[in-house]
Amino acid sequence: MKKRVGVIGAAGLTGGEALRVLLRHPDVELAFAHSRSQAGKPFHAAHPDLVGETDHVFGDAIGEADAYLLCLGHGEAARFLAGTVLPADAVVVDLSQDHRPRGGAFVYGLPELQRDAVRGAKRIANPGCFATAIQLAVLPAFAAGAVQGDVQAGATTGSTGAGQALSATSHFTWRHGNHSPYKALEHQHLLEIGQTLRQLAPGFDGAVHFIPQRGAFTRGIVAVVHAATSWTDAQAREAYQAWYAGHPFTHVAPGPVDLKQVANTNKCLLHVEVKGGRLLVTAVLDNLLKGASGQAVQNMNLALGLDETAGLRLKPIAY
Repeated sequence: MKKRVGVIGAAGLTGGEALRVLLRHPDVELAFAHSRSQAGKPFHAAHPDLVGETDHVFGDAIGEADAYLLCLGHGEAARFLAGTVLPADAVVVDLSQDHRPRGGAFVYGLPELQRDAVRGAKRIANPGCFATAIQLAVLPAFAAGAVQGDVQAGATTGSTGAGQALSATSHFTWRHGNHSPYKALEHQHLLEIGQTLRQLAPGFDGAVHFIPQRGAFTRGIVAVVHAATSWTDAQAREAYQAWYAGHPFTHVAPGPVDLKQVANTNKCLLHVEVKGGRLLVTAVLDNLLKGASGQAVQNMNLALGLDETAGLRLKPIAY
């Protein structure tokens, strides 16, 4: 019997990505798609690419489901859960940052680190997009104690990283042909990154110096992370390949990586090398899929006991 899944906040960017994945998921059926702003309208009113794909409409009622994906804004997800009673035995995956700090009822859902904890969990905090890329770039190194000193990270995201609400820096005339840093050294994803690094290496007393940037493209993240290391180039590649060998969506690439290899997929590709005593890892992923809705479905699959890859073998754009 198929699992029933509800999407809350289904008219936004991450909600739309969740719908696209779930509509083609072999083991689930869509229970409802909640949106206050689009209630009663067909999906294509908010997501024009879904014309001809489905006859579903948005609703404003919260129905019964085996799993709920919360595609709500930061702060809004916590308010929703505080004011809404969901079935205690249902799986809830929150895509906002509201429940990412460790220590609460929510399991931090980075499958490449927390797969066993996510299996069977009822409340899961989906990682942030930048945090996913940077953590996947350093997990094996921190687990092996091969990082020395501070970590330097720079990452560029596309315009969809800013969400659906219009702003000066998401406007075409500002983005096109433009590039800029923002929230330098104080981005909110630093908290969850730091928690993971200290989970892997409790004695780590260094810092993560992170410079996020806005790029003139629509979707994707390119992260370049480096730190002093005791590894040789061969040792680094071997350790990364061993760590990710059992994970279906994160791969060590044989050469340099780029966004078109991962856009529209749930993959993260890593290019790993050691130069001049420094570990240098480039990570690329789609911020709306592996960085958000795709990873949320991956976590949902694990929590519901489904095949981890179900519904997520997606086609890259290539050109």
